[in-house]
Amino acid sequence: MHAALNICQAVHDAKLPPPVSETREEVARAEWLYNAVEDLLRGTDVKFQRRMRQPQGVTVADLALAVDEHVNGRLADCKVQTPALGWLLLSSGRPDKNAMAELLGRSDHPLGTLGEIAEGLLRPLVNDAMIAQAEDNEL
Repeated sequence: MHAALNICQAVHDAKLPPPVSETREEVARAEWLYNAVEDLLRGTDVKFQRRMRQPQGVTVADLALAVDEHVNGRLADCKVQTPALGWLLLSSGRPDKNAMAELLGRSDHPLGTLGEIAEGLLRPLVNDAMIAQAEDNEL
């Protein structure tokens, strides 16, 4: 009976995906990226500088332009089925969340479509940001 249970357990274990093994560097990159996305969404520019190089980063204005391009693309492709832009512009001071959701589209990103767009802007900078952080830690 014990042997049968061991065989069943081995068959079950074989069906599971391999364990995820993230290095410290991968975890640090993911944390930096997530924190930088949050900063951008809160309205704070993300900037860093490596030694002997020009400053790098993504500004809130860069994010606004990317969001504008995203929404314009959805409007041009007729993916917006309601007068969401009109409702958004008519909402006095408080953005209409339904209109924003319609304009931005669906996203599985933990921070929504805005987070997805911000992450797309920041992802190419992660390696340089990590190097800059290491350089700063050496000082």
